[in-house]
Amino acid sequence: MSGPSGSRVFPEGSAAEESTVGAAGNSPGGTSPHELVRFAHNSERQFAKLLDFYQVAWEYEPVEFVLERDRQGRPAAAFRPDFYLPAYDLFIEITTLNQKLVTKKNRKVRRLGELYPEVRIKVLYQRDYLSLLVKYALELPDRPGVPSPAMSSEVVGMIEVRRLVDPEAIHTRAS
Repeated sequence: MSGPSGSRVFPEGSAAEESTVGAAGNSPGGTSPHELVRFAHNSERQFAKLLDFYQVAWEYEPVEFVLERDRQGRPAAAFRPDFYLPAYDLFIEITTLNQKLVTKKNRKVRRLGELYPEVRIKVLYQRDYLSLLVKYALELPDRPGVPSPAMSSEVVGMIEVRRLVDPEAIHTRAS
């Protein structure tokens, strides 16, 4: 969602706040951007770590979308996706919660689509997240610092990250 000069355009009715932006190599002192952010959940940190590794720019929880207002016009329900990937104009929501909470989140994502049809969002469910952990040898969700058991090549990894955010953008084969 960019304006004519490249500045972010936030949907009407959403609350824009200063966000945390990440892109590998853009942090002072060689620190990766994911190391500078306080994430709500380890799964978000791991996803940011993967994006940093493949130099995909990201913003953490940059926009809160109002989904419902009370009689006085104040926000009564809102949704703040976990990540925004500016290069893909795509929001990512990561959910590793139990099914009851996932159902509630799915309702919010559906409502977001109804109110803001121009907003692109992809939900990564627990199975998607666990697949990323295994595929890219990231940490186990309940054991920070402990790598998962499998490794994969960097070339395949970059293709998978791009496929995750934009399936039509992949025209390259891994060698």
